[in-house]
Amino acid sequence: MNSAALKAPTGAATDSDSRRPGIPIRHMKFEFDAKSVDTHFYLNTELASGYFSALSIFLTFGEDLVIETARYHRDFLKDPVLKQRVTALIGQEALHSKVHDEWNDILEMHRFPVSFYRFLARNVFEHGFLRFPQPLKLSLMAGIEHFTAVLAQFFMQHEDYFFESDDEKQRALWMWHMLEESEHKDIAYDVYQTLNGNYVLRVSGFAMALFTIWFLVALGGLGIPLLRKPRNLFSRRFWRDARRSVGLIAGRRNGIYGSTLGHVFDYLRPGFHPNDHDTSEYLAYYKERLLNPETGLLAPYLVKEVVPPVRA
Repeated sequence: MNSAALKAPTGAATDSDSRRPGIPIRHMKFEFDAKSVDTHFYLNTELASGYFSALSIFLTFGEDLVIETARYHRDFLKDPVLKQRVTALIGQEALHSKVHDEWNDILEMHRFPVSFYRFLARNVFEHGFLRFPQPLKLSLMAGIEHFTAVLAQFFMQHEDYFFESDDEKQRALWMWHMLEESEHKDIAYDVYQTLNGNYVLRVSGFAMALFTIWFLVALGGLGIPLLRKPRNLFSRRFWRDARRSVGLIAGRRNGIYGSTLGHVFDYLRPGFHPNDHDTSEYLAYYKERLLNPETGLLAPYLVKEVVPPVRA
């Protein structure tokens, strides 16, 4: 779905955008149980499920980069509503990082290489991304948020993928995360366009985000089933699974990234804005599907919602 009417001519936020209802920070309590974990959660695959486990581990560091960068640049914003939206972004990402860390601790109980991947990611971020100049970090933040928005929209359009497994808490974790990534998908981009807007720098951040998510996380995903079970290297069953898994990630028909190439690379269009890809109908559907107090899938895990106030 496209809506050119939502796009600001310059790619920055419009007044109508900034007056939208405030984004809530949702506090969740999943209380993950190691006994109920489905290690083949994603469509009964080992390798594709491993990609999501790697993504869960590495994204906590990406979320921390977004939080640090958003906090730094919030002080330079003059629009109080955009500042309030940045505060909501920071709050949502902080909780994503916290809850995924809890989930990653559970994965480690199932012999996932969580400590090793945390060590690798910590070094990549501390000695790499976090040392970039602030304008480049802002561009990288916008690029990362674009990829999570693509991922969120894909799963909103393929809700049934989450129900191939009986692992209710893992399902709730990802559906909560995807809802909020779509909910705040335009904030980082609007901050970038407001404070900088340089096209070449924007593309540079996109390229780094692409390399990280398509290559580094994918490499980590490939490593998980081999590190957990070295015998997989010699297993025909595993390599059959790997072939199917690659199709589910990169296939042009139903692959997460292969079928969304147009959306991914639309970011390179000079006049691009995240809201060109309108997910408002999906958001309305999923807020009811997930957050209805009586029937919502997230209702058992939702502790409270807080909407940051607008401050002059």
